[in-house]
Amino acid sequence: MQTRAAVLREMAPPRPYSDSQPLRIETFDLAAPQAGEVLVKVHAAGLCHSDLSTIDGNRPRPMPMVLGHEAAGEIVEVGPNVRDFAVGDHVVCSFVPSCGHCDYCADGRAALCTPGAAANNAGTLLDGGFRLSDKGEDVYHHLGISGFAEHAVIRTESLVKIDPTLDYEIAAVFGCAVLTGVGAMVHTAGLRLGQTVLVVGLGGVGLSAVLGAIAGGAAQVIAADIDDEKLERARELGATATVNTKDDKALEKVKDLTGGGVDVAAEFAGVQPALEFAFAATGKGGKTVTAGLPHPDVRLPVSPTQLVAQERTLMGSYLGGHVPKLDIPEYIALYQAGRLPVDKLLTHRLSLDDINVGFERLAAGQAIRQVVLF
Repeated sequence: MQTRAAVLREMAPPRPYSDSQPLRIETFDLAAPQAGEVLVKVHAAGLCHSDLSTIDGNRPRPMPMVLGHEAAGEIVEVGPNVRDFAVGDHVVCSFVPSCGHCDYCADGRAALCTPGAAANNAGTLLDGGFRLSDKGEDVYHHLGISGFAEHAVIRTESLVKIDPTLDYEIAAVFGCAVLTGVGAMVHTAGLRLGQTVLVVGLGGVGLSAVLGAIAGGAAQVIAADIDDEKLERARELGATATVNTKDDKALEKVKDLTGGGVDVAAEFAGVQPALEFAFAATGKGGKTVTAGLPHPDVRLPVSPTQLVAQERTLMGSYLGGHVPKLDIPEYIALYQAGRLPVDKLLTHRLSLDDINVGFERLAAGQAIRQVVLF
């Protein structure tokens, strides 16, 4: 069959993206699902900084590539040997396919799946194959999903079955923003009741972390960003205090609010100064978690003396440290119970043809979570 999709053929185009149009809407050949794969009719796909980092060249990927990794849809065809999914199932995509057999998967650390990481870096599905092509030439898959498309062939290891009553535009954000933000708090940092929290970088993932910290019982949730509108959004979601990091006294304010520094600081901006601020804001025994992905060449100066003498911890968090097939349904249940209001993260809905306008809006910091609706 054929499908319309948004393809990136060259990284680091000039801005504004609404003019340079880095993502081209083209029609591709899409092979039938093979063993262990399904054909998904995509209904909604979120615009994420991980997509933007590929467009702007901060996360180099092989080209040409159909982008999109935060998506939800309906299964319309199943390949051979598919047992746990059926036509008509509603699914959310997970951007790290979990093989279920490597040492990390066996240890419950699906985000670190060795074959999954290799496939994602190579731009293929988990088995190393391609299902997208253009005039006989392979087109790369983004993180095993390529969700900026009307249809996608996806391995079942990249899918989670969900409640069919959930709106697709809400379901999509559980595949990345919610998993990463909430998971950084409750899984990676191991947030405990009554602890103090700082969240730096208030995009869709950062604000998900704010919601996760509130749901996890934090006594104080301090939100930090350089954008006053995002700070206001954080207050609306329940942050107990906000700081603009452009303020020379921002660090002093955080320490004053917490009596010397927070228990947990989490950074989602993906830039070195934000991570330095988060680390500096933690108190003795504090944890700093980063889920930001700056360019691979970026380095962070850290004093080993602080790590040792103050027993501070610096941690990375990928996919929130989750096992998606277990955790996504639980987070959806929290949303349906009114305890994780992720619907408040959605700021824009757009068509596939307007996707470059959406990415310019994201690059300019003028959106939280935007969703392409098909």
